[in-house]
Amino acid sequence: MNISVYCGASLGNDKVYIEAAKALGKWIADNGHTLVYGGGKAGLMGVIADEVLYHNGKVIGIIPTFLVDRELSHPNLTRLEIVSSMSERKNKMIELGDCYIALPGGPGTLEEISEVISWARIGQHKNPCILFNVAGYYDKLKDFYNGMVTSGFLTMADQKAMLFTDSITKMEQYIKEFTPVSVRTY
Repeated sequence: MNISVYCGASLGNDKVYIEAAKALGKWIADNGHTLVYGGGKAGLMGVIADEVLYHNGKVIGIIPTFLVDRELSHPNLTRLEIVSSMSERKNKMIELGDCYIALPGGPGTLEEISEVISWARIGQHKNPCILFNVAGYYDKLKDFYNGMVTSGFLTMADQKAMLFTDSITKMEQYIKEFTPVSVRTY
């Protein structure tokens, strides 16, 4: 399975984020999955890629030219695909992914996981979307999604098509038991 992971190009200010990236990377490699990610060597992106590689796993990086030009691409990946834009990167990560997981990160991470959640609702993919809620990082976002349900902008079924968890065991179970949402109609 190709696991597309979205995460920060920074490490954050708590070692728990680094440990979570390492644990996820080890799980990906140990289970014979392939990491698909943004192709960078900085921050949590570099941590998870290094961990998958350390455990003899495969890593596919997708990086736009302007970031390669800044010398941010990881030099040791199984495969590095250079694309022309961030939009092309996101589309390629969605296309290659069988599952989408967000570690903690900034606005780019939030944009990417929000996009795959939204695209699931309109039938553009049938894959699980997971927010790795390390140290409660995504609690406020989870509350926001709950508010979407109570305000009538998100169905309960659509909400169940995403998982907020701090447990890799629960992630693994969710992936195995995942049933895609019905395509939204109007």
